[in-house]
Amino acid sequence: MRLLGREELKAPREPRAFLVAIAKGLLFDYFRRAALEQAYLTELMLIPEDEQPSVEEQQLILEDLKNIDRLLGKLSSKARAAFFYNRLDGLGHAEIAERLGVSVPRVRQYLAQGMRQCYIALYGEPT
Repeated sequence: MRLLGREELKAPREPRAFLVAIAKGLLFDYFRRAALEQAYLTELMLIPEDEQPSVEEQQLILEDLKNIDRLLGKLSSKARAAFFYNRLDGLGHAEIAERLGVSVPRVRQYLAQGMRQCYIALYGEPT
């Protein structure tokens, strides 16, 4: 579907290798999302039953997580790492810059890219 959405689609030089690359990417996405879903369900089990979200809310949360995962997957590896270091590990800009070997302004750019992708996942493209 993503290929069909492109304005210009050139014929691949190696069609079989091209299809293999697509298949590998789809499998990688499938297993990454399955791991994400399992991690969510595992964390959900730690919440007392009377405080757990309804089944409908759980599905909505899981869909949001999958959308965020899909969009963060579009970031470069450094941008994704910077976003996770900041949001999950609570690291500051200088610490992230040091770990990634980039400047602090570059870290700010990476974090802005990550936040933009999360916004798109939850609310759609800004108008």
